[in-house]
Amino acid sequence: MPTGVCGCCGPLRPRYKRLVGNIFPEDPKDGLVKSDMEKLTFYAVSAPEKLDRIGAYLAERLSRDVVRHRYGYVVIAMEALDQLLMACHSQSIKPFVESFLHMVAKLLESREPDLQVLGTNSFVKFANIEEDTPSYHRRYDFFVSQFSAMCHSTHEDPETRSRIRVAGIKGLQGVVRKTVNDELQAIIWEPQHMDKLIPSMLFNMQDNEDSERAGEENPASLAESCFRELLGRAAYGNMNNAVHPVLVHLDNHRLWDPNDFAVSCFRIIMYSIQAQHSHHVIQQVLSHLDTHSKNTPRVRAGIVQVLLETVAIAAKGSIGPTVLEVFNTLLKHLRMSVDFELGDGSRRNSASSLSSTRTKESEERIVQNAIIQTIGFFGGNLPDYQRAEVMMFIMGKVPVYGTPCHTLDTVKIGHQGTKRIQAMLLSSLIMVTSGFKCKTICAGLPMAFLEPLCSISLMEDSELRQLVLEILHNIVDRHDNRAKLRGIRIIPNVAALKIKREKISKQDVVFMKKHGQQLYRHIYLGCKEEDNVQKNFELLFTALALITIELANEEVVIDLIRLSIALQDMALANEENMPMFIRCGIMALVAAYLNFLSQMIANPPFCQHVSKVIEMRNLDAPHLLPEHVFREKCVLPDSLDRDDVGLYFQTADLAEALSVPGYNVERLAVPYIPQVTDEDRLPRRKSFVDTISLQVDILSNSLPDQSQLAEEITFETLKKAIDTTGLEEQERERRRQVMEKFQKAPFEEIAAHCESKANMLHDRLAQIFELTIRYVDIS
Repeated sequence: MPTGVCGCCGPLRPRYKRLVGNIFPEDPKDGLVKSDMEKLTFYAVSAPEKLDRIGAYLAERLSRDVVRHRYGYVVIAMEALDQLLMACHSQSIKPFVESFLHMVAKLLESREPDLQVLGTNSFVKFANIEEDTPSYHRRYDFFVSQFSAMCHSTHEDPETRSRIRVAGIKGLQGVVRKTVNDELQAIIWEPQHMDKLIPSMLFNMQDNEDSERAGEENPASLAESCFRELLGRAAYGNMNNAVHPVLVHLDNHRLWDPNDFAVSCFRIIMYSIQAQHSHHVIQQVLSHLDTHSKNTPRVRAGIVQVLLETVAIAAKGSIGPTVLEVFNTLLKHLRMSVDFELGDGSRRNSASSLSSTRTKESEERIVQNAIIQTIGFFGGNLPDYQRAEVMMFIMGKVPVYGTPCHTLDTVKIGHQGTKRIQAMLLSSLIMVTSGFKCKTICAGLPMAFLEPLCSISLMEDSELRQLVLEILHNIVDRHDNRAKLRGIRIIPNVAALKIKREKISKQDVVFMKKHGQQLYRHIYLGCKEEDNVQKNFELLFTALALITIELANEEVVIDLIRLSIALQDMALANEENMPMFIRCGIMALVAAYLNFLSQMIANPPFCQHVSKVIEMRNLDAPHLLPEHVFREKCVLPDSLDRDDVGLYFQTADLAEALSVPGYNVERLAVPYIPQVTDEDRLPRRKSFVDTISLQVDILSNSLPDQSQLAEEITFETLKKAIDTTGLEEQERERRRQVMEKFQKAPFEEIAAHCESKANMLHDRLAQIFELTIRYVDIS
């Protein structure tokens, strides 16, 4: 009787349960019963409304088998689930998926590595299935957390640990693929998920223990592949959430020093994201640099070097509106680095901290060099129209005379700190202007850029003047001739250099008429600086040669000859008691340049006169030629013999040689006199400007000195005031000189002179007006 009852109850079970039960063999080692699995699959496809019940029953059996540690049946159940998922794509698959995900979660929660790997593999297969309709309620929070935990596995056995980590990475990759293209699953990009996904990938990329493994068996390479895929799918609004966890991970693991891994990460980021999103990454790194503004120098240097990599890649594509923001932030940190380097005066002078201070200064130099390289590289890769804006922006940060205020406050850091900032900013300008090819010189040297540049060229530091001349070379040299003109020498055959040049444009002619005198003036004054070295004269020669190649027509040639003769006369007269090396250096510069000019204009009489003077110097005064005066052991005379006219270039002979159509030789008779500007009022040009002290000087100069008034009001003073005969004679002489100058001097010099006086008057009135307002406010 009991046997009969059992026999009649078996068929009473639902058909789907009988079909599910039949796929499990008596011995789990035999594996899935394929014939019964085909029947179950056919039944599920024919009756899709039964899928949810099939899934629930399979989940029930799998949970029971997991608890009982019957792992063979667990594998069979998961294999059956996988086949059903691949075969069924109807609307009713949604409830079945919930059962499937519940079973996968059960496997991931177990402590058995084999079950975790099994559940992960099933989830990856599910992730590759494209569903017909989106899911409105399905969430993957648990899977993100569990797969991330697997990525950080610390299992004792290295082989098992590697398997678990690979499975965790594959699971995260499956989550990304399943959710990233589904608008209803945008929650995956929220910070709470990105803060788990990104560090898990970076952890495995960093901990490359199994470097010998290849392909998907290597956690590091698999994590990098998943990382690239995730970033490649990031949309415009998700970039910040994707990049921020990277920065946090690098902070937590102290990977900025050394920063090899950080650089590698951001290279992957920049090459994986869409080009139009690059500026988001740059903004994130800039903000992170601000956050670490008070961190150690090496950490800041590491962040700046990462920024260099990002902008180097971004500059080749779209960089968005962050160009000036990048430079502004970098210049701010440059100023802060100089502050940190100089530090407190008492601290730097204490003997106990001398070694630590030197170490800190050398580390700050690393930060500064990294910033300069970033500025220069970024600016050098920009289009020309943006590069011109960047040049103006950086020049606006350089503290120079004539600038009422500037963004970089130099009052606190003093002379040494300001000089450092100037040198570094000019070095970055050299890198930015390198390769800059402006169509017209007006675009490369606008007045707002030319005036402060020329003002720096007159500072007392020879290094700063060298940097200015190199910037001028980069802008003026539009045909890459500078390399052929390196060094100062008597070039025997200029034609062999194969100089590239074009006919000067009308715009450049107008530029030289308006601003040529300003260039001549600063070359003239730069030659007589007492701290000039050989490099200064070499750069001055190159500057004159490039002006001749790029900007010289017949009128400019005459001006350059007048400038050369004026330099020669200045060295001979020596009214400012210049050292003999400077005087001989100026003579050598004039000889080298006139030799170059004579061959460029191809005038045989001119060439003959120049060659004759050079031959005479070779015989009687080799110290007046560049090949001799710049030698280490060159013997210099005590004085220059002005009576030996054969050693010097004569204006009359040059004028006679140029008496051909096109040259106005009458202008050669008018000596070149540099125009007077507001800078010449200073007793000595300094390399920095203290705005407060300048205002105090103006205020003190505007007030009468009582002691001087007491000394001046004497009998002799009154007697001289009554005797006006001598004053009248001086006034007549002054008027005669003014009339002669206005009759013979070129129009450009007269216009420049009048303009400079007008500018001086305007500046003085502005200063008086500002002081008056301040006095009223104080009172």
